[in-house]
Amino acid sequence: MENQTHRVVIIGCGFAGLAAAQELRSAPVDVTVIDRTNHHLFQPLLYQVATGILSEGDIAPPIREVLRRQRNARVLLGDVVGIDVETRTVAVDRFGSKQTVSYDSLIVATGATQSYFGQDSFARYAPGMKTIDDALELRGRMFGAFEMAEGESDPAKRKVWLTFAVVGAGPTGVELAGQLAELAKRGLQENFRAIDPSMVRVVLIEAGPTLLPMFREPLRVRAEKDLRKIGVELMLNSKVTGVDATGVELLPTNGTLWRLETRTKIWAAGVQASPLGRMVANATGAKVDRAGRVEVAPDCSLPARPEIFVVGDMMSLSHLPGVAQVAMQSGRHASKTITRRLEGLQPLPFKYFDKGTLATIARFRAIGEIGPFNASGFVGWLIWLFIHLAFMTGFRNRIAAVANWGWAFIGRTRRQRTITYQQVVARQAVGRNSMFRNEP
Repeated sequence: MENQTHRVVIIGCGFAGLAAAQELRSAPVDVTVIDRTNHHLFQPLLYQVATGILSEGDIAPPIREVLRRQRNARVLLGDVVGIDVETRTVAVDRFGSKQTVSYDSLIVATGATQSYFGQDSFARYAPGMKTIDDALELRGRMFGAFEMAEGESDPAKRKVWLTFAVVGAGPTGVELAGQLAELAKRGLQENFRAIDPSMVRVVLIEAGPTLLPMFREPLRVRAEKDLRKIGVELMLNSKVTGVDATGVELLPTNGTLWRLETRTKIWAAGVQASPLGRMVANATGAKVDRAGRVEVAPDCSLPARPEIFVVGDMMSLSHLPGVAQVAMQSGRHASKTITRRLEGLQPLPFKYFDKGTLATIARFRAIGEIGPFNASGFVGWLIWLFIHLAFMTGFRNRIAAVANWGWAFIGRTRRQRTITYQQVVARQAVGRNSMFRNEP
């Protein structure tokens, strides 16, 4: 046992988990990556799966394929249901069968989930967009709404089907609203006989006074101008107080409660850390903030358990934002710290290098902050395009994305428009049915 290779277990293979695993490719360790899905998700482009631009395979290559040449890494498909810090083991539910995995160092990187700010009942009618399943459900709901409108003879009911509400004016909400407007005005022309898709109403709802609050004011103004130009309605200072099958209830800051009739609602208003964060906190005595993020030491480890690291969207450190760059850099830092310890060196504090922030508005329109510089319009869109290509995993995925972008942005075709009834109802059906967990 004295010569046993150091065992590193990484829970989650998003941006942080994958970066941590790849950083250890030359280290004298055995790496086990545990994830509840078999794919690494490039989450910033999920909205393009939902709006028919990209296929799910374009942004979600298999983890085993990504790590196939890393001989010191293995992949385990399953859901972590327990952590024993005394025996240094992780309990994994592998679809009904239980398995225990031992670790010497543990990296927890399960990211974030959608937050409904205490109103979880909203999720039934206003799904979020954090997983491939979410994106496919939204694709089914959005394209299905056009199909239902085509067969509806009542003009009032048809109008409800052709009204889309996006809640939350952060990057995800803005990008989704912009692409919905583009889809209706460019991507579906001459596809229908009873309806004119360009008459669709896309409403972007935000409880705060501005959209994209993380950007500088000139860029926010440009984004608002671009959204209005392509037909997106902005409802700022409007809090959602109710959601049901046929609409949302809104309470403006200086107004009275009113109702927006719509069949298709999309929630992009907030995030919270994965539930695994509280599991780690309960097991180790660590503190968590209101969003469920675990407070960590400067090197991303837990103060009372230095062998455990919490990274990416799950960690609370120096008010760092929940963005992909923080996730990747913190994942790499955790792995470097493990390597330094094995070499007998002292750990170093994590220092985040901000490479900039980007958000696309629509075709050929984007905004970006890169250091002191602002970029917008077509130049901003080109920067957005090349940076996203650079960070996508796999050469074949990049080629597929470029091809689909060409069809959608230069032409007028959305090639990934296949929808099924199962996509729309599966989330709620699985929630009601325990057969997938082999439970009685």
